[in-house]
Amino acid sequence: MTMTARTDTTSRAPRVADSHDMIRVRGARVNNLKDVSVDIPKRRLTVLTGVSGSGKSSLVFDAIAAESRRLINETYSAFLQTILPTQARPETDVLEGLTTAIIVDQERMGANGRSTVGTATDANAMLRIVFSRLGEPSAGPAFHYSFNQPAGACPRCQGTGHVTDLDLTRFYDEGKSLADGAITVPGYKPGSWFVRIFAGSGFVDPDKPIRDYTETELHDFLHREPTKVKVDGINVTYEGLIPKVRRTMLAKDSDGLQPHVRAFVERAVTFGTCPECEGTRLNEAARASRIKGINIADACAMEVRDLAGWVRGLDQPSVAPLLDTLRQTLDSFVEIGLGYLSLDRPAGTLSGGEAQRVKMVRHLGSSLTDVTYVFDEPSTGLHPHDIQRMNELLLRLRDKGNTVLVVEHKPEVIAFADHVIDLGPGAGTAGGTVCFEGSVEGLRRSGTLTGRHLDDRASLKESVRKHEGALEIRGARANNLQGVDVDIPLGVLTVVTGVAGSGKSSLLHGSIPASAGVVSVDQTPIRGSRRSNPATYTGLLEPVRKAFAKANGVKPALFSANSEGACPTCNGTGVLYTDLAMMAGVATPCEECGGKRFQAAVLEYRLGGRDISEVLAMPVAQAEEFFRAGETRIPAAHAILGRLADVGLGYLTLGQPLSTLSGGERQRLKLAMHMADKGGIYVLDEPTTGLHLADVEQLLGLLDRLVDSGKSVIVIEHHQAVMAHADWIIDVGPGAGHDGGRVVFEGTPADLVSARSTLTGEHLAAYVGA
Repeated sequence: MTMTARTDTTSRAPRVADSHDMIRVRGARVNNLKDVSVDIPKRRLTVLTGVSGSGKSSLVFDAIAAESRRLINETYSAFLQTILPTQARPETDVLEGLTTAIIVDQERMGANGRSTVGTATDANAMLRIVFSRLGEPSAGPAFHYSFNQPAGACPRCQGTGHVTDLDLTRFYDEGKSLADGAITVPGYKPGSWFVRIFAGSGFVDPDKPIRDYTETELHDFLHREPTKVKVDGINVTYEGLIPKVRRTMLAKDSDGLQPHVRAFVERAVTFGTCPECEGTRLNEAARASRIKGINIADACAMEVRDLAGWVRGLDQPSVAPLLDTLRQTLDSFVEIGLGYLSLDRPAGTLSGGEAQRVKMVRHLGSSLTDVTYVFDEPSTGLHPHDIQRMNELLLRLRDKGNTVLVVEHKPEVIAFADHVIDLGPGAGTAGGTVCFEGSVEGLRRSGTLTGRHLDDRASLKESVRKHEGALEIRGARANNLQGVDVDIPLGVLTVVTGVAGSGKSSLLHGSIPASAGVVSVDQTPIRGSRRSNPATYTGLLEPVRKAFAKANGVKPALFSANSEGACPTCNGTGVLYTDLAMMAGVATPCEECGGKRFQAAVLEYRLGGRDISEVLAMPVAQAEEFFRAGETRIPAAHAILGRLADVGLGYLTLGQPLSTLSGGERQRLKLAMHMADKGGIYVLDEPTTGLHLADVEQLLGLLDRLVDSGKSVIVIEHHQAVMAHADWIIDVGPGAGHDGGRVVFEGTPADLVSARSTLTGEHLAAYVGA
């Protein structure tokens, strides 16, 4: 790819703050920050820039926002503090001028099936009141219209909208007795505690085949309600097999189950739409109550922009103030580019960018002022066409008298800043310092890495690869897709574009058959506890442990903080959790191991002059050099580290908890794991998320290497540099929701620029200067 600098001659006069009206930070040493001192102007839009891992999030999230929340929590009663999370004071010398901080991040909104877009924004609550006042016939008070309340929930599905059918042949073998292993549910082997409770309960004969049970015995075995019994002299609760499995396995998010348990659930349980409420979750009375022929389930199923129009048609003086507030909330959805959502959309299905914008809806109508709003890459998931609207919303928050802090890489957002703080110069230990503070124009002239790349533009490729076959999609109708037929070329780099909500993800994730050999490399959280880290997740730690063991003549298990080498005081976690009775507990570094997680004796063993904790504290880039040659040469470890560096994660430490990684970092970590695979089709979802301008070229080189190694790479992406570098573009649209769901262009980037027939074509043409 060729990157050229293009200077934007247009400028915007930024707001200038009084020198005394500042958030003052002095000597910040959180994470990798190196005694950082900055003055952040209040009631202004400040954008923090810098490469991934440079310290941006440490400054705004872990220092400023964390201290604001800690100070607010201290104003509450001791009782309330037992409920609130406890945070230690960030390691800084001075933090002054703080105001209430509200974090609007990209954390997913949870997979709780009862949480929807409507319940997450209070739009449902207002709509329920409207129906309780105007609905005919009335179902009763507002809570009678709630699927999360017994008074409004469908009795068949308890307000979930779906029912489960159990295949009992997967639960037990009727020809066997309990003693012979009749129960085939994972964890219920003969002799296990669960089976001992069944056998010793007195309700069933453990030596009789289940097919010979009496009607009472079969009912007690399968359906008996929790009952106190004594087994082996111990008081326990007996429960029928079906309610027990429902409670312990089916009521949990499937991602949280062990793989063998999840496989059992998939075999034994069929999930379907509730036939009684037809998936609306509501009981008959709530469904029968209508306003102008529409019931509350119909209203929640509308796209928000259509619902806003319907609400405008309601003119009832008795609820006029409520209708005004509801209209404002719905209009905020449309303004923020989420008019294609419906209120009944499960919150857990939103992308990180959508979740962030849904959270933003709650604040746009707020009357609070002098609040500090902290945003984490608000441009994520937005087409260039939508970023301008996002910028205007950020300015609206600022103009209400609030301080807006934005961590961002996109130049279209940086350009709107009143003040810029550029951190770096590198990542991890090579970052943590302030490289520049000032205006956007000053950043351009600064000579920092961000300043030099701020006006980078990509040129179209001179030639594109020829595809080798195609992945055929026919009649795709997932979500808003309108019977789409498309051939995705194989053996090339294909980029799928379109505005947010146009149907890109539905086309790839919802329409490609699983048998097609497609690997989805996305940004979803990686399963694992706080003990998991890049070294354990990638398998890197295994050859490293063996090398330590061989060099010192001891067992490899000693070099695992999850096994024999763990510090006995903290059990290898590195921290101790102290219960403070009515006060919230606190986590403190383990004094025994100093947070290193290993026994002192284990840290006596060395490899290349380093103990195992020092190796885990190394950034990937340093570890790659360490394991390259000499006595510490470990080819298997070096290969893994090389792939991590290739995907731009050279700054991560080997022992960094996976729970601290951003969505973009998680995706790149998963990608590194798959790079060693031969062949295959890989679908990446916005791989530029979290990438600095200077790193985009490195990403494009990586995508090229993947394709050249025999992989077919399909990328959902909004970044114009990635579009320009594609061999083939599929543009979905033309709009979002019911205005999208069609393929509006297929062809090369050059053809898209030449045609300028879509929004994407117009923006790409402007980007490449065509």
